[in-house]
Amino acid sequence: MKLTLILDGGMGRELARNGAPFRQPEWSALALIEGPEFVRKAHDAFIAAGTDVITTNSYAVVPFHLGEERFRRDGKMLADRAGRIARKAASAAPRKVKVAGSLPPLFGSYRPDLFRAKEAASIASVLIEGLAPHVDFWLAETQGSIAEAKSLHDALAGDARPLWVSFTLEDGEGAASAPRLRSQEPVADAVRAALGWKVEALLFNCSQPEVMASALDAARKAAGGAALTLGVYANAFPPQDENAEANVGLSPIRADLDPPNYLTFAKNWLGHGAGIVGGCCGIGPEHIKAIRAAVDAR
Repeated sequence: MKLTLILDGGMGRELARNGAPFRQPEWSALALIEGPEFVRKAHDAFIAAGTDVITTNSYAVVPFHLGEERFRRDGKMLADRAGRIARKAASAAPRKVKVAGSLPPLFGSYRPDLFRAKEAASIASVLIEGLAPHVDFWLAETQGSIAEAKSLHDALAGDARPLWVSFTLEDGEGAASAPRLRSQEPVADAVRAALGWKVEALLFNCSQPEVMASALDAARKAAGGAALTLGVYANAFPPQDENAEANVGLSPIRADLDPPNYLTFAKNWLGHGAGIVGGCCGIGPEHIKAIRAAVDAR
């Protein structure tokens, strides 16, 4: 039977519900600054739930959240802190847990139109330098376009650790029947790009669960016989339209995506070829615990 890897869930919402320092625009980075113990607590909760991978809390360590001046001053230090906290949590786990170094969209989530190629390398290099001593592999996540993802792939040139790339999908009203990235690029084009970059895994995240199975099908078809692990970690948000401005406030959480219902989706993704499953925004340790139990029972 194919091995299934289980990712953790959404860090930001877990921090907020546990009382961590949390406000806009710093979002999840504020806990790194004012309450790093809350970050460790969140990692420990996902480990206890059964995750195989924890992701560094570096998603908001970018100028978009911190501001240009604070990022120049503190960006590397905060990325290093995020990596250290995750590594300590993984090392204390009762089983092997890997650390994924989160490399986020550098200019805001869901807005590939805001991507600035000339500035990407300098921002990414700060994150990579801070995280590098602590991570087992890299996770370029919530990428809205092929160009965004390529900038992170290029920034990692010379780093021998595996790279996973995760794209966010169009999921708003009027979304095309064929799965597309938020940039409107077809999933098949993203797969071909990822194969050219020799990534270890291609995933889809931070989109509604309903759009993930068709994306997996399109990815499997585009990959042909290539050895490419596919994965999914969806969010619990309502649809995010193309003009959404990420993290101006806490998005509502869908009441219908409790652990049993989210597990139904996860089982479906496994049936469509996913080898990696987990959760994104709004998906907590209780969801990951349900997935762990189901995978162990297979």
